[in-house]
Amino acid sequence: MVSRQPASARPDAANARTALAYGFTALRDLETEGAMYADVDVKQAIARGVVPGPRMQVATRALAPTGMYPLRGYNWELAVPIGVQTIDGPDQARKAVREQVGFGADWIKFYADHGVYEGKADRPVRSIVNFTPAEAAAIVDEAHRLGVKVAAHANGWDGIDAALRAAVDSIEHGQGITDDLAARLIAQNVTWCPTMLAYQYAIRKLGDDPRAWMAPLHKAAVARAYRRGVRIAFGTDAGAFPWSMNPAAEAKLMVDAGMPAMAVIRAATSVAAALLDPFCKPGAKTCARSELGEIAPGKRADLVAVAGDPLRDITELERVIWVMKGGAVWKAP
Repeated sequence: MVSRQPASARPDAANARTALAYGFTALRDLETEGAMYADVDVKQAIARGVVPGPRMQVATRALAPTGMYPLRGYNWELAVPIGVQTIDGPDQARKAVREQVGFGADWIKFYADHGVYEGKADRPVRSIVNFTPAEAAAIVDEAHRLGVKVAAHANGWDGIDAALRAAVDSIEHGQGITDDLAARLIAQNVTWCPTMLAYQYAIRKLGDDPRAWMAPLHKAAVARAYRRGVRIAFGTDAGAFPWSMNPAAEAKLMVDAGMPAMAVIRAATSVAAALLDPFCKPGAKTCARSELGEIAPGKRADLVAVAGDPLRDITELERVIWVMKGGAVWKAP
């Protein structure tokens, strides 16, 4: 089986080693949550052979406007650091993108919405949009001009709608995806990364997680999007749960949501690889120089092995026994 590429993760050097042992040979780190550009350091250390880990693409600091990503519950007199780069206006948006790319960002990530709330039947998950259309468009336009892709955190219908209007490359989370949004995802060649595991973990940990009402809607959205033909990539939002948990558990959630096992395997290999491939330009339907996600001459020699048949039991992906990255074996029985 070709190696897996989770589309959303947050490793440090130790967790990078753990991710590789789990069988993830490439991954995308969608923001450092206050650790500035440390993900670039980890990426470079792996690339130079200083520490073992997956090939990484990183987003450094996520973007949000003033007041839209606060830490709540602190005295207003305290200037508490937050986990994003705050920007306001199209000019600041373009400057922030340039700064992040200059520091080594392979992706730009922005928070398209916040304040998720229950809607009606046709739009069951709603949200408050963070950026103005001009701000969001400036982020995406500048990123694409510089040759990097854009991921949007978007839970509700409103945030997803705003992100699609801005022409992002991927939607992260996406509980509010409806039939109309699914059609637009397909038309715009946008990939969806559901990250169900992070939300399921929060519900189990907190018990009374205020977002628990979204769980069945999240599952239904995955089933709906798959039936309509949306490109769904494997991703987990690892970091929202500890790396002692194997992110491959996301696969079982995707199967339980209605995706066939082979579709989940493709989501973790060829689909995720196309999303990560720098030669797959924004909006591209095909990738002329893709090096990932397939077993073929000229591709990266990234492979994993499991003892059983994941088509019969998708949880076999949680028990990888052999890992090869770039032709070198990193894990063996």
